[in-house]
Order: sequence, then structure tokens, then C-alpha cells
Amino acid sequence: MNRVYVCSCFGITEQQVKKHAEGGACTPRQIASACKAGTDCGSCVRRIQALLGRGACPRRELADQGEPLLAGLEDAA
Repeated sequence: MNRVYVCSCFGITEQQVKKHAEGGACTPRQIASACKAGTDCGSCVRRIQALLGRGACPRRELADQGEPLLAGLEDAA
């Protein structure tokens, strides 16, 4: 299995970041909330931004309403 690490501080892979994004994490801050990536040295934040892209977030409306976005993603980390 080929693992590409995005966050070496916490051992977070591209696949994990993508899974959190599919679950509704739209920003690096939301990724950090889900798996801590980007919260230590910060060198991975730009890579996380690149993985998230600039597309529309499917759950942005929920975020605007204050709804929880990452419920159920605890097992994805």
C-alpha cells in the first residue's frame, strides 16, 4: 500500500484528508478538528488546502446555519 503522508506530525495521509473532506470538512481548520492535521508545525496546511481545492462545499449551508459538520468521522482518523 502506497501511503502519502500530508501531516508527518500526526501521521495523517492524503487518503484520510480526502475521507474527512468527503464527510463534510471544507477547510483546513475543519480537517484539523477532525484529525489534528495542521495543528502542530503547520507545514502541511498548504497541502491540505490543495487537497480540498476551491470547489463548492456540499455542507457549507449547514456551516452557515451552525449545524455540526463532522459528526461520525471519529473512526476515519
